[in-house]
Amino acid sequence: MIRLLRFWGACLSYLIFSGWGEAKAAEMDIVALEMTRILQNEHYARMPFNEELSERFLERFLDELDGDRLYFLKAEVEGFRRLYERDLHDRISMKSAMPVARGIYELYARRVRERVAFSKALLAQGDFKFDSERVVLRDRAGVDWPEGLGGLAKLWRGSLENSLLSERIRRERLRGRAKEMGLEDPFEGEEDELSAVRSALQRVLKSVAGKGEEEVGNYFLSAVAQAYDPHSDYLSAGEMAKFRISVSHELVGVGVSLVMNDEGETVLVGIVRGGPADVEGSLKLGDRVVAISKNNNGEWLDVLYLPFNEVIHHVLGEEGQEVGLRVKRKVDGEDVVMELAIPRGVVVIKEDLAWARLFDFKVEEGADAFRLGVIKVPSFYFDFDDSASRVSVDVERLLKRLLEEEIEGLILDLRGNPGGSLREVQRLTGMFVGRGPVVQVKAASGETRSLNSLHRKPLYDGPLVALTDRGSASASEILVGALQDYERAVVVGASSTFGKGTVQKTMDIADFMPVFSDREDAGWLKLTFQKYYRVSGSSVQLRGVVPDLVLPDAPLMNEIGEVFEVYPLPHDVIRRAKNFKLGKTDDLFLEELGKRSAARVVKEKYFQYLLEDQALAEEMAETNEMSLNLKVRMEKLHEEEKRSAQRRAEREVRFAKVEAGDADLFSVYRVNLDDLKKEVLPAFVAEDDRSDYIRMEEDSLKALEKNLGWPSGVDFVLREGLAVLQDLVVLRNPPLPPVVEEEEENLLEATGR
Repeated sequence: MIRLLRFWGACLSYLIFSGWGEAKAAEMDIVALEMTRILQNEHYARMPFNEELSERFLERFLDELDGDRLYFLKAEVEGFRRLYERDLHDRISMKSAMPVARGIYELYARRVRERVAFSKALLAQGDFKFDSERVVLRDRAGVDWPEGLGGLAKLWRGSLENSLLSERIRRERLRGRAKEMGLEDPFEGEEDELSAVRSALQRVLKSVAGKGEEEVGNYFLSAVAQAYDPHSDYLSAGEMAKFRISVSHELVGVGVSLVMNDEGETVLVGIVRGGPADVEGSLKLGDRVVAISKNNNGEWLDVLYLPFNEVIHHVLGEEGQEVGLRVKRKVDGEDVVMELAIPRGVVVIKEDLAWARLFDFKVEEGADAFRLGVIKVPSFYFDFDDSASRVSVDVERLLKRLLEEEIEGLILDLRGNPGGSLREVQRLTGMFVGRGPVVQVKAASGETRSLNSLHRKPLYDGPLVALTDRGSASASEILVGALQDYERAVVVGASSTFGKGTVQKTMDIADFMPVFSDREDAGWLKLTFQKYYRVSGSSVQLRGVVPDLVLPDAPLMNEIGEVFEVYPLPHDVIRRAKNFKLGKTDDLFLEELGKRSAARVVKEKYFQYLLEDQALAEEMAETNEMSLNLKVRMEKLHEEEKRSAQRRAEREVRFAKVEAGDADLFSVYRVNLDDLKKEVLPAFVAEDDRSDYIRMEEDSLKALEKNLGWPSGVDFVLREGLAVLQDLVVLRNPPLPPVVEEEEENLLEATGR
């Protein structure tokens, strides 16, 4: 039976290349044919399978391989277009598209090898003066491919020089930070910037080495699916396994956190407490993994410079099965190589599960405490096999504990929430609105139906604030849209949410392939088959949900959203849902809350800095150039460092004052899922929160980059959300005016006493 994955968020781009499917090479053309048949019959857009779509196939494939226009020549791309853009759909139908994909990929891989060789030759010469007036583009998206091999060589040289210059400046900046802090040179005894860039090139080279028909097919089929819309995709068997991990927040591995260093080694920087590696005890923080035996059978794979996602793919496996890890470890200053065998087990990624905080605001002596709750919903996760392991269950448990603590107001923090299960959002929305429609879904046929909440009455009907940002997508937009339409919550956040108004399901392509074909590990299609609409009738597609109270946002979020995706579906509006009834329009006091919030935001330094950063980011985007002159770049660095130093100094003083003031205002208690049965909730300590779950190695370079922690562990958007919630609580429950003695006497006379 075809498995349906009703919904997932927008942020799955990392899956495209994160593992390689294992369908047999001779069958990839059959996989392509069956996948496109499913797309023609099941995709929401019902696009004609014609030359226009064929053109999209080619453009997406070229973008997959060379989105920065660093490898192909303009004449070559024009040649691809003349030859293939009008007939790729026919070639797929005739099961002859893979030779085209292979030919294009082989040219790409050859160019990667040529670029690495060219760059290594320049590095060997070592003649880099960085004194020219030349520039490189910051962002090459949308620029044309270079003309001729001379243009390509010029582009490669500029890219190499920029990498070297950026690495040199990074080191200078960190050395300066270390000096300010009275620390030793963090790069003493380390390789120089030439060696660091050489290592990065080696990783690029390894990424194209030995790719077979199935790997090329993975690139090509992803491009074909994404030609229909940004959220349709081809997933290899390995990618589907990772997808299941991403929606359930559970994996079968050894329970470690890994990063790749400049030498191409995979370094162990964290060990999950109570996980397989922690229990077994052999692995140590700082160990460098250089080879893996996936089944611990004596067959070792050298993972030096191997793409990081492929390393992870070999660490994961079946529960109870051992994985062999060959590691280097520093012992008395010398590298010692050892081979370890660690049994795999189920690891819950606890830091990605829902959690809560209780804010106990201090009031006058003798009065009841003023209590507010915060529930962080990181995604609408669920488990394919375990109905109890899902976000709605976790949020309900957290909410009930907060209600036991007698909160007077609640914040739902949905910032960065990419979405997830549609059924989970139905259930979770019902906790706050009770019975009624939550969302409308529309099929390709035009049939529209309402999906109702799964609660007869709300679990919580008190004052409610929802926090959002540009990363709030998909299912989180359904929840926020419903809360806004029912006038159930005040939505506070960035200018809009992500704007993903489509619904996906996953389909096993093997179920559609001919009986006698080799169907093993054919892969899965993640398919957009519905659009969803708010109960008021508006789609969030492209436009997102606009908050009631808009706050400045970080410039890094500028180009996050459906509107920046390739081939997005359009925005439209349908009728409002049947049985949709508005809430009480006088319960939210939006005008008054807006005035109070604006008065705070305009005075808050944090938001002022964001507006300054926005202006700088817009200026950089407009020029879109970086100088290759060391003096110019260093002057720019000194300007940035001066500004950063001034901000750090100001923040240190201000954050200390804020934290000291917080001690007189409120106490914060931790409400993680592991805390729910505790009689007394533990105090929240920001520095210790993650360490309760995982032991992390201290990264000296990262420590130099580290920003100041938020005062009391409360960031300023959450702080503003709490202020809005306090205002809402007070406005909904104004204190009774004090009764003076004269009024008391008049009251007694009026009542005849």
